[in-house]
Amino acid sequence: MSQNVPKSAFLGVEASLTGRRWVGLSPDQDRMAEAMSQQTNLPRPICQTLSRLGVQVGDAERYLAPTLKELLPDPSVLKDMDKAAERILKAAQASEKIAIFADYDVDGATSAALLINWLRDMGRPATLYIPDRIDEGYGPNEPAMQALAAEHDLIICVDCGTLSHDALAAGSSADIIVLDHHLGGETLPPAHAVVNPNRQDENGDLAHLCAAGVVFLTLIALNRLLKQQGAQAPDLIALLDLVALGTVADVAPLIGVNRALVVQGLKIMGQRNRIGISTLADVARMDTAPTSYHLGFLLGPRINAGGRVGTPDLGARLLSTNDKSEAEALAERLDALNTERREIEEQVRIAALAQAEERGFDAPLVWAAGQGWHPGVVGIVASRLKEATNRPAVVIGVEDGIGKGSARSVAGIDLGAQIQRLAMEGHLIKGGGHKMAAGLTVDETKLETAMQRLSELMDKQGAGALGPRDLKLDGLMMAGAANVPLVEQLEKAGPFGAGAAAPRFAFPDQQIGFTKEVGQGHLKLSFSDGMGAKIDAISFGAAENGLLQALTQHKGQRFHLAGRVEINTWQGRQSVQLRLEDAAPAAG
Repeated sequence: MSQNVPKSAFLGVEASLTGRRWVGLSPDQDRMAEAMSQQTNLPRPICQTLSRLGVQVGDAERYLAPTLKELLPDPSVLKDMDKAAERILKAAQASEKIAIFADYDVDGATSAALLINWLRDMGRPATLYIPDRIDEGYGPNEPAMQALAAEHDLIICVDCGTLSHDALAAGSSADIIVLDHHLGGETLPPAHAVVNPNRQDENGDLAHLCAAGVVFLTLIALNRLLKQQGAQAPDLIALLDLVALGTVADVAPLIGVNRALVVQGLKIMGQRNRIGISTLADVARMDTAPTSYHLGFLLGPRINAGGRVGTPDLGARLLSTNDKSEAEALAERLDALNTERREIEEQVRIAALAQAEERGFDAPLVWAAGQGWHPGVVGIVASRLKEATNRPAVVIGVEDGIGKGSARSVAGIDLGAQIQRLAMEGHLIKGGGHKMAAGLTVDETKLETAMQRLSELMDKQGAGALGPRDLKLDGLMMAGAANVPLVEQLEKAGPFGAGAAAPRFAFPDQQIGFTKEVGQGHLKLSFSDGMGAKIDAISFGAAENGLLQALTQHKGQRFHLAGRVEINTWQGRQSVQLRLEDAAPAAG
């Protein structure tokens, strides 16, 4: 029998208050954690987390302190990299006219800002072009490329372009370089260079890079060329905050070099030297040192808001500006657009959820489509459907007979390749993306057929057999052992996000103390182990998942409580807080 799967539910919780089965480490992972604890003297919760992340005993100390020196690859391992770097440097040094065509999301904005900042340090301006999501759609289009090519010598496409054969052909009077990470097709587009770790002829070792990571490697290659010439090169370390932001916001797996890029980038961001990011952080009321959470849930959505419901270039302009007044105006505008985006998203979410529920949440694919649904929020709503059902999800907005949608997948189900396959089979006008996320355009008359075909492909990968989402836990934590130094050590096992889930622990048999509903359906509470140790907790969305009612009306019953431990800072004092995600009645 395999030792990689836990035999029984953790703490015996087969169905929690939110309907989930609790799952602990496998026997093999438990043994690894025990051995690591004995050999390294690291606290057991740290060892359990590292074991679950696949870190070997001998690598534990090094993993907790990732360095770019150790993890950064040679940029030249990527095909066309040297060719791309030589052409960009030639354009910069010969005062050629350069245009940057970027995607409208955070990865596109940070990628564009990286190039704009580097070129500015070289004394070269660049034209920024970001397409309108509604009027132009994703990626290069023929009119835009033709117009840019007429006025520029070099066009650099970032976070897009790999599948844009016709559009790039339309811009062929200029040299074109593609710096991308989206899944490549069987043929490459007509370009001077296509640098993409997800080209079909790449080995996949760097497939986890987002576009900002690819652009950063390109800048390293450029600086290397400058040093070979004996010339002064721009400071790349100062740009790592942009790389970290793009990596986290694009939900790139936080493995390998991505970990080091984010860890070091957060340090740079904490210095508050980039006026655009520091101003946006102030608008978002960030009052602590930046973490991956802040990048993914506070800064990222605001930078994305321009591309979703406003003017697409606002985010890239904010990240590129050195002007304080401009930064303040852009940050305020993006914050307002983000509020508008949330309102639109909620309307679409309610309608999509009702429609998908009518079709059934047990199908291999959960999908919804609606007339006039804003294309800027369908990706977020698809994520909400995926989280609610533990199924791959597609949400499509239809306008004038054309549906534009976004798809989000669950672990183990490759969605991007199948969306691309649908396009090749003629079910879609176009489509593509990654394993976990993809975009598509479909004729309204083919919508039902396309979704039926995609559901069949999802079923072949086992999506139809997925049960309710398990809550995966790293182990037990006692209230008396949960202190600030331990949480600080746990954070060193991060950053956490895609590909590296944050550690979650269960506090067994706890007594509920103070409870209070806060905000709209959130729960604040305190709990204790009965031996003097007391911890505060916060549970978001508790009214929706049943935790609010059960825990406020506990009637003295004791509960197992599960979630993430974090540091709460209030009036200069630090304490441990549990971000409560689930609970289950304690036996007896």
